[in-house]
Amino acid sequence: MKVIEGVIPAPQAKIAIVVSRFNSFINDRLVEGALDTLKRQGQIADENITLVKVPGAVELPLAAKRLAKSKQFDGIVALGCVIRGGTAHFEYVSGECAKGLAQVALEAEIPVAFGVLTTENIEQAIERAGTKAGNKGVEAALSTLEMINVMNALGA
Repeated sequence: MKVIEGVIPAPQAKIAIVVSRFNSFINDRLVEGALDTLKRQGQIADENITLVKVPGAVELPLAAKRLAKSKQFDGIVALGCVIRGGTAHFEYVSGECAKGLAQVALEAEIPVAFGVLTTENIEQAIERAGTKAGNKGVEAALSTLEMINVMNALGA
């Protein structure tokens, strides 16, 4: 039986990180985690990483699509934070963001990691940005690296 499984190092990969500026006090920590992971574990040089900042989570899919269409990147790490409020806005933003990013990955056939926190409150967001629950930016970067290697192993 042949087993195809990704590994983490991808030193030749070109990665785009697209991040929402809204809730930047959380998102900056996600970016720090992703960058550290890409450089230390992925062995990717600074010049092979591009950081794109967009206003909010709803804009992440459009920026990711443009990055994917450029064919300059092997993978995209999408980062952001949507915190539930008192209206249905949370469902619309988080749902459309998730669907849009998944669609980009399927259409462009490159890894697009969903590193967007969708939390009930600010405390949960803080926990997932580098405290009790780890750093989801790290997890998104690891997923991107592994999937780049899986996709390469699968071929065209």
